[in-house]
Amino acid sequence: MSLRVIAGKAKGRKLKAVPGDTTRPITDRTKEALFNILATDVVNANWWDLFGGTGAVGIEALSRGAAFVRFSDLHRAPIETMKFNVGHCGFQSQAEIRRADAFSYLSAAPDKRFEYIYIAPPQYQGMWEKALELLDENIGWLSDDGWAIAQIDPKEYKELKLENLEEFDNRKYGTTLLVFYQRKEK
Repeated sequence: MSLRVIAGKAKGRKLKAVPGDTTRPITDRTKEALFNILATDVVNANWWDLFGGTGAVGIEALSRGAAFVRFSDLHRAPIETMKFNVGHCGFQSQAEIRRADAFSYLSAAPDKRFEYIYIAPPQYQGMWEKALELLDENIGWLSDDGWAIAQIDPKEYKELKLENLEEFDNRKYGTTLLVFYQRKEK
């Protein structure tokens, strides 16, 4: 599958894939649908691409006008790939790339608030649930009107019992399900 930036400043730029089969890049169709849902809310937003992989989602956000994206991943190959892709698209000044364990990171005291936290971990390991549960416990990472978005296989889906977050939408695109969460009204 060829990876590319769909729209915005870096439109048409090809992105390097992470070597091997440890990541599952988002399809253009799903990425297009995601950004159609978000529309102009992307502009000037802060993003956290939690399980960054190739960085395709965060780079798309930057290309469409996001102010800042933090990319994180546990493994060296995705980190090197993201560094290359961010540099190739010219977004170094708006990006921070950290090699870190997502769960430890989410458990730490928030050092920034994000309008969007994109959660697309390896499949079938319950990692998306764990990430959302930790975010729910440490809700300070998410801005008051922020969204957490999980990208999972539809077979993985289940309703989560959360204190501070609530699911408000989900959309299926082939073998990908996007699940949207926002802060509960207090």
